[in-house]
Amino acid sequence: MPRPPEYLPFDDRYDPGEPPELAAQRFYEVMRRRRSVRSFSDRPVSRRTIEWLVRAAGSAPSGANKQPWRFVCVQDPELKRRIRRAAEEEERAFYEGRATEEWLKDLEPLGTDPHKPFLEVAPWLIVVFKLAQDDDGGKVYYAEESVGIATGMLLAAAQHAGLATLTHTPSPMRFLGEVLGRPERERAWMLIPVGYPADDCLVPAHAVKRKALEQVMVVDRGGRA
Repeated sequence: MPRPPEYLPFDDRYDPGEPPELAAQRFYEVMRRRRSVRSFSDRPVSRRTIEWLVRAAGSAPSGANKQPWRFVCVQDPELKRRIRRAAEEEERAFYEGRATEEWLKDLEPLGTDPHKPFLEVAPWLIVVFKLAQDDDGGKVYYAEESVGIATGMLLAAAQHAGLATLTHTPSPMRFLGEVLGRPERERAWMLIPVGYPADDCLVPAHAVKRKALEQVMVVDRGGRA
């Protein structure tokens, strides 16, 4: 017979020390200032800091608690250089042929192009991998959703620490596994530069715009949206 699950008392509960609406507002006030940064300073960020960010990401919920993620943290200049070269090769192919006209038009207000110098300048690159199977060969469940939640928590932790990030998704990303020597069961999911923004950092005005609350939130009214 299967062993019954073991339960523990939920004693380690977080109390913000203020009403939840105020705590939620304070969190929002931190997160609303987050920006996707493509101009980084080379100012160092300690390994200890990165470890805490990954711990925060690793606290995310996941399907059957399989935790189907791997965070490969890259600081070595030569590895960053190789990643940049490979990423720019894929990006050139994207901008010169893979992307549809509509996609390119939607990207125009953001000013993006195939050149990715930030991949060498940022002190750290965190490459997020999604596990196709567990380390022991077992199945994983809801891996896409689980890794997405963990990555969001990583970005929030970095913002809380006063660091800037970028969600970079060169496509395809298979080269990341090859450059970093990762096993086949690990599939590159996202590339996140982490560091401080450059003193002269600019962000696209278009990227600051956010939909109004009433556009993204629907409150159920007794079966009527």
